[in-house]
Amino acid sequence: MGAAEGTEGAPIAFDARADPSGLAVTDRIEQRQYALATPDPVRPEPAPTEPFVFPVDAAVAVETEQLRLPTVVITCIRDGDGDTVARTEHSAEVELPPGTYDVELHAPIRLYLAVEGRLRVVADGERTTIDFGEATRVTVGARSEHERPAATVETTSDPADMLRAVSTFGSALKTTSPERAFPTFRGHPPSVELADDLSIPDEVSAPDVGVTLEVPASYRGVYVAAPLAYYLGARVEPGQESRLVTDRGFEHPLGRGRAFEREVERLLKQVFVLDCVTRTEGLYEVEFKTRQRLDGEVGFDPAELYDAPVPERLETYLAEDFSTVEPAVPDWKLTSHVALEPSSVETLPYLVNDLAVVRTPETTRAAASPAAKESIDEFLRDASVVRSTSADGGEVERDFVQAEDQDALEHAWVGAETPVGMSKATETAYQHQFDREPTDGDIDITVVCNDAEMAAEQDLVRSVYGSRDRLPFDIGFAERLTTDELRATLADDVDFLHYVGHIDDGGLRCSDGLLDATDLESVGVDAFLLNACQSYEQGLALIEAGAVAGITTLSDVPNEPAVEMGYTVARLLNCGFPLQAALEVAKEEHVIGNQYNIIGDGGMAITQAESGTPMIHELARGEGEKFELDVYAYPTDVAGMGGLFTPFLGDESTYYLNSGHLDSFELTEDRLRQFLQLENAPVRVEGQLRWSHDFSLEELDDK
Repeated sequence: MGAAEGTEGAPIAFDARADPSGLAVTDRIEQRQYALATPDPVRPEPAPTEPFVFPVDAAVAVETEQLRLPTVVITCIRDGDGDTVARTEHSAEVELPPGTYDVELHAPIRLYLAVEGRLRVVADGERTTIDFGEATRVTVGARSEHERPAATVETTSDPADMLRAVSTFGSALKTTSPERAFPTFRGHPPSVELADDLSIPDEVSAPDVGVTLEVPASYRGVYVAAPLAYYLGARVEPGQESRLVTDRGFEHPLGRGRAFEREVERLLKQVFVLDCVTRTEGLYEVEFKTRQRLDGEVGFDPAELYDAPVPERLETYLAEDFSTVEPAVPDWKLTSHVALEPSSVETLPYLVNDLAVVRTPETTRAAASPAAKESIDEFLRDASVVRSTSADGGEVERDFVQAEDQDALEHAWVGAETPVGMSKATETAYQHQFDREPTDGDIDITVVCNDAEMAAEQDLVRSVYGSRDRLPFDIGFAERLTTDELRATLADDVDFLHYVGHIDDGGLRCSDGLLDATDLESVGVDAFLLNACQSYEQGLALIEAGAVAGITTLSDVPNEPAVEMGYTVARLLNCGFPLQAALEVAKEEHVIGNQYNIIGDGGMAITQAESGTPMIHELARGEGEKFELDVYAYPTDVAGMGGLFTPFLGDESTYYLNSGHLDSFELTEDRLRQFLQLENAPVRVEGQLRWSHDFSLEELDDK
């Protein structure tokens, strides 16, 4: 491949491909790639980015009569004025006369085409083809979903100063229209640092939307209100009574204590969902399942409300009872539990960027070990091999915390304690993510097996990583590394490290001794799985040294169940699941799952999902010859809360929010077989996790 001149150093790279011919588009920060095939080789030339309706990071022009996409993608076609003239999904075809068109492709990388001429788009069961009828100059633009804070706000530990800092978060919104419910219209809030004085850069002034949150000048008031303040673009001011007020004279009480936390959460979810409904009158006029669910239930007309000022729209939304809206609220991506300490404010912008619900500690402390210890002890008594070589096999003393309310797809803990069932979010890990520089080449995965007795796991994952033909992988395998060799491996720019071996109190066991990660000043590894006993402290050290996220263990783990756990996690990561989601799914399959946890950004994904959003399906026999399929979607750091998704099932013009249970579908056998072959995705069959390409429908019991 040859890179297009003029795109070097940009977050987006375009490369001409010879066999097969076409154009490869790469997000060099997020390590995502998508290929556009052409009938003949093309010579991409740098092109201006102005012709597109939406912003792009880079663009090239090619001459071709056709573009073939490797998958079926949602295609939105707009005319020269930006008005939508056609849309295609699965099994669709549209033909348009000569004209000026902007084509938006909802691929794993956000792609746009600017073209003048005829246009024919055909989507079949496997791919989308865009035909121009003759050799035509096509400008291809792309935008990286990777966004970083635009500036840094400094604040003292005084909650009153922190409230002013949080008031700047709305400056990151790219719009205050209902489109703010799309993740791509919400930029990253400014970062926050503790300092001796309050300092707010001029460029982070929040929009004047006429909405104010009045909350107590306390850490609870600051942290809990932050996501709602960000989403509304609201100012946050100290107040004796917590309330939301607008410049129209509208007031809404927010309550006190735990009631305050729950009311802020309800408001965030209610305004978000109703924005999702109202935005269907804007740039994306689609058939939207959430709107269908609320049709006739809410008392406003989205068409009349779309152009209303923010205070009027907000007042109309809050006139609805939350009980009416709640059934349409999707499973929330992230709930974060934030310790009431000054340092927590530095992690707050990263949680807010995920549109997380923020709660203050309401946890159960465990003095000895995490949940399911009795089951683990049973395994350990019977296990011939455990992944620890410590003399006493005892557990490290830690102060564990466990959230009592697990009501989101992911949970994060911000504080000094060791979380169980939650990721341990740290400002350091998030900052490392934004320090990632564009890289050239494939997705780099290294598997290290430092103990011959554990080779079974290496053999299993060898067949998993890099098994997707449409993604470029560079997979390396290493065995029985010395301390110097492992140190060099950790220093390499690797996207993911899968470590299999022993870990002692002194570090990772190598062929010539121990490598203590706390002695490493820096590492190049972005994410990791340390599948060894009590790997938590070593994982923390890797995060401090430069990694973004990792999966570690909290106790000793027996070898055979650890092999199964590692294999399941590897398959899910290979499908595009974020680390936290992959771990949560794997926990349901393996009794030792509760001994694993996430450190850092649990929303980080190693690879992209085929459809852009990773999914799990639950399959069962239906009535007669029919099958019942339930579809569950998992948002990622890139495809966050508010994205649109269609699973190409049932009514394929209907769109869903990309989080949690989408819908239940009744399918014929032929339609089900066709769907299951689209990608090798996880499927729960009679309570067991299987893979769509690896089982037969005949295995289902006839009911």
